[in-house]
Amino acid sequence: MLKNNHPNFDKMDELSQQKVPFFFMVDFLVENVLVFTENELKKNSLFIDFQNNTGAPHQQENKTNIQLKSFPESEEVYKKGFDKVLQNLKLGNSYLTNYTCKTEIEINLSLEEIFHRSKAKYKVLYHDQFVCFSPETFVEIIDNEIFTHPMKGTIDASTENAAEVLKNDRKEKAEHYTVVDLLRNDLSMVADEVKVNEFQRMHFIQTNNKDLYAMSSEISGKLKPEFQNKTGSIMKKLLPAGSILGAPKPKTLSIILEAENHKRGFYTGVCGWFDGKNLDSCVMIRFIEKENGKLYFKSGGGITHLSNFADEYKEMKNKIYVPIH
Repeated sequence: MLKNNHPNFDKMDELSQQKVPFFFMVDFLVENVLVFTENELKKNSLFIDFQNNTGAPHQQENKTNIQLKSFPESEEVYKKGFDKVLQNLKLGNSYLTNYTCKTEIEINLSLEEIFHRSKAKYKVLYHDQFVCFSPETFVEIIDNEIFTHPMKGTIDASTENAAEVLKNDRKEKAEHYTVVDLLRNDLSMVADEVKVNEFQRMHFIQTNNKDLYAMSSEISGKLKPEFQNKTGSIMKKLLPAGSILGAPKPKTLSIILEAENHKRGFYTGVCGWFDGKNLDSCVMIRFIEKENGKLYFKSGGGITHLSNFADEYKEMKNKIYVPIH
């Protein structure tokens, strides 16, 4: 598994103990750990809009209709990686593997305009490098109680009885159970009295071209004394996030690195805002990155031995959207 020894985890612990507000971002492979105090955010062209913190400047409302075109990789290319994942699942090397792709897109908005106009629980704009509009909480810490909300399973909302179909789908249910079990075990490393408070709740997500239902659960626990006021130590233990990796973590990570034909970077990493007392953080999914003047949307989904190639390819494409309506 990854060696989560980055010195900035110690910096996060120090700032938490001193009750100094800060924002942090950790990439998927836990190689880049960036930490910014409040007054460093703007200096670094980093804008965030979290549910409990708005560090974003106001911008005049732009009413332009969105034109988003995507150019997904072919079924043949997708299938190469998908087959590697499925083969490992059938061999029992993994129970759940999150497989992602990088899709070139064209959109008539800048990254900054996407940041301002999208509606999401968590939004991040970093330089002119990437924008993220994530619906998925990673962990929240409130008065030494830790909560996580793994999100697994989506469906086109126009499907008849969509929420019920999603909740009862055999493959989606297996995927959701696996991730809840994984996250419950992960929380147990830093917390006592870990329990599932809510299972398979539904979220309605409006997008520019179609609406979706997504499924999540809530797990909580009481932080162990040695992890109280130590944000960095907690992240060191919990990362990479299980919901966008899979289970078991070490072997599944090696499968992902072999199957995927792109570097995730900060996509599926984690970022968070510590307000001096409590923490709110998210998984960086729903992600558009600029590379050599072109824009790429990174998306994917969880694969289990029950997964169907056509459905997974469609889900990867369904997740290419901006939440502007």
